[in-house]
Amino acid sequence: MNASSVSTIADLVHADGWMGQALCAETAPEAFFPEKSGSSRQAKRVCRSCEVRAECLAYALENHERFGVRGGLSERERRPLLLIADAA
Repeated sequence: MNASSVSTIADLVHADGWMGQALCAETAPEAFFPEKSGSSRQAKRVCRSCEVRAECLAYALENHERFGVRGGLSERERRPLLLIADAA
């Protein structure tokens, strides 16, 4: 699939294989972006069951995703991993 054939967000998600398999695509996005004092438990529960959790976390770290639960970790939990990755 090339960029000119991507017509919708769904096409873009499915273009990158693992994203199309992510359980979060079947869950309300608000769970993955809780308010500052909100809980991320629901999102992390979904992530624990997701077959592409490792790919999601790797993507989040490689792309310096700053917001939301990704790969089962909140932005605060990913921060130390980013520091290690950036130092390498």
